[in-house]
Amino acid sequence: MTKDSKSHKNAPLIGIDIGGTGIKGGIVDLKKGKLIGERFRIPTPQPATPEAVADVVAQIVEELSERAEAPAVDSPVGVTFPGIIQHGVVRSAANVDKSWLGTDVDALFSKRLGRPVEVINDADAAGLAEARYGAGEGVDGTVLVITLGTGIGSAFIFNGQLVPNAELGHLEIDGHDAETKASAVARERDGLSWDEYGVKLNRYLQHVEFLFSPELFIIGGGISKRSDEYFPHLELRTRIVTAELKNDAGIVGAALEVGVHHKLVK
Repeated sequence: MTKDSKSHKNAPLIGIDIGGTGIKGGIVDLKKGKLIGERFRIPTPQPATPEAVADVVAQIVEELSERAEAPAVDSPVGVTFPGIIQHGVVRSAANVDKSWLGTDVDALFSKRLGRPVEVINDADAAGLAEARYGAGEGVDGTVLVITLGTGIGSAFIFNGQLVPNAELGHLEIDGHDAETKASAVARERDGLSWDEYGVKLNRYLQHVEFLFSPELFIIGGGISKRSDEYFPHLELRTRIVTAELKNDAGIVGAALEVGVHHKLVK
């Protein structure tokens, strides 16, 4: 990295969000936590092998790097991944090709892009973004970001710092994996009314509240748009709000994480 780019705190960085159906990226303004310009998206290759996904990530970075507002060509890139990441290595791959297991994805992407790359769990990235720029900004103590979708994703933030890979959607409640009863997909699958779903979600959140006594719950995922339908059925001590960054949270969080790691963010 050049001396100039090292000293340029809060300069824009590229973030990439890998999903099951699409891989999207953007240039992130780390002062505001917002994208500069439009997102760029390419469908996730099938099969989503490490090499095929690395090629798509490289295509996205190449496109973004040609824009006038692009960061330095040797600047680090942050990438999300839908699985557990420990020291840059993939430890779970529920919704992607099983060949990812055991892959040093930091090394793979860094070699493919020819620049430093740091990979973070997708829910963790979204949580970091919400805690710094969104609904959790300025909140001390424990903030839990819960995303309701195909399963239940979670991010555990304490005093602005991420506790990585908190898989709170897999807590066992009443003999079941929590996300099999309280995710957005579970509501649709079981044909639950909003009232009925609120009862299921309340059971889950009360259990999480008992375990961690958070200062704040932030609810994300597409279902958060309908929070007025089920929030009235929640009986919690903890304040609960909806996420603010929506579909950009993963991209912003990925860029933030790599920026913090490389001391490019104040």
